[in-house]
Amino acid sequence: MGKGRIFQAAKVYQRASEAAATNVVSGLPPRNPPLWLKAIESIPPAEINTRPYPIQHSPPNPRARKPRNLFRPTKIVYPEDELRRDFYRDHPWELARPRMIIELDGKDARFLDWSKGLRQRGIPLSGESVVQRQLWLMENQGMTKQEAYDKARHEFYKLRQLEQMERRIAVEEARMVGGYFGKDLLSVGMELENRTYESWKKWATTEIARQESARASMYTNVVDNSALEESEEDELLAQN
Repeated sequence: MGKGRIFQAAKVYQRASEAAATNVVSGLPPRNPPLWLKAIESIPPAEINTRPYPIQHSPPNPRARKPRNLFRPTKIVYPEDELRRDFYRDHPWELARPRMIIELDGKDARFLDWSKGLRQRGIPLSGESVVQRQLWLMENQGMTKQEAYDKARHEFYKLRQLEQMERRIAVEEARMVGGYFGKDLLSVGMELENRTYESWKKWATTEIARQESARASMYTNVVDNSALEESEEDELLAQN
């Protein structure tokens, strides 16, 4: 019991200050107190020796025989996470579209009403619109996950088609009055591809010529001994 009272957390400062003021060898000046002594004076340590149990954001697993990681903070999972993952897995190119992430006060979602569809005031159409619309259908109209996804996805496709049609018509109208937009991305990509192909073709032509010249030079120093052997045979026959 005495040992437990001595090492209580509330008495750490008292014991440390007494030990710093006490001289082991008489006649010597008092020792310098440790640097943490002043900090522990104003902020004493807690007397609770056990770690607090974190808030659980998911129900425990009934099949687990021995609980694990009791004091590790649990992951915060929202219903939209799975819906967002499914949508962008089926539509990966939607991630390549630029998005506006600037908000006024961080509470812009309170002005949105997903019961009216994917079109919301001040928010461009994106995959997040499909996710929020799907979640609203599941929570308010009792649809299953797949039914709500199909309905929100079809609405999204129609709005994307309307955007493309509006953009195409706007370009045609601008060109009718002399507008010039330059090359589109497809034309720029084709030009880069053609330039790379022409560069490769020049390199390939030079490389083929170099290999052919190297192959021909391998046989220039070879002496043809067939004619010499025939002449020697003729001389031997003439001598005989």
